[in-house]
Amino acid sequence: MEDTRYLKYVLLELRAWEQDMLKKSSWLHRTTKSTQVRLQALIPEKAHQALTDAVRTMTETCLTGSKWTTKPKDTLSWSLEQKDQKASEVLRQYKKSAAIEGAGTGAGGILLGLADFPLLLGIKMKCLFEMVSWYGLDTRLYEERLFILHLFQLAFSSDSYRKQLFPVVKHWNQHKERLKETDWRAFQQEYRDHIDLVKMMQMLPGVGAIVGAYANYNLLDVLGKTTVNGCRFRILAQEKFSEE
Repeated sequence: MEDTRYLKYVLLELRAWEQDMLKKSSWLHRTTKSTQVRLQALIPEKAHQALTDAVRTMTETCLTGSKWTTKPKDTLSWSLEQKDQKASEVLRQYKKSAAIEGAGTGAGGILLGLADFPLLLGIKMKCLFEMVSWYGLDTRLYEERLFILHLFQLAFSSDSYRKQLFPVVKHWNQHKERLKETDWRAFQQEYRDHIDLVKMMQMLPGVGAIVGAYANYNLLDVLGKTTVNGCRFRILAQEKFSEE
């Protein structure tokens, strides 16, 4: 039996998160696009290709491999609050790991900056797979891996793309059968465009370590919040709760 007080708290959080997901980005965020274009010119073409290859490999591994697969945890009898608490513990551990890794590779310039990109992707996916398993999702199933990639997309995409993705994640059971032919090339480009700026700054001399630690920590934080709320929607839909 769920605690009514906690459910009300979760519903308020979900409502606030939905508003945040659907609102237009700030002026400052939108103006960084021109800065991103200028910074891209400073980075060798092989670096751009390495980023693209890393995202493609991550996508293929998630859908077809078993690298990050975990058995669903035995949390059927757990309350939503208990699942949220465990997911938060997992996220804290991965945020620390990501910050340490970002600081280390960020201090090494372009070459180590390139190494950071696939390493960070791996940390993100491990975090995602472990977090959702505590909500009872079986990541051995293709449809749950598809859900994981959509959570990832939602966390790191542009305003317009995010508005398309949000209802898909919110009402997953209504949409999942139509998503077998997702355009993963568009997904890769969305992710690249979303985090290019901070990752490229990480490759610049003098500021790489600070940017790397800060960026990785916050990127994991965004992913964690998206994962928690996406899983909450799944659980509440399954248990027939509503905001009314």
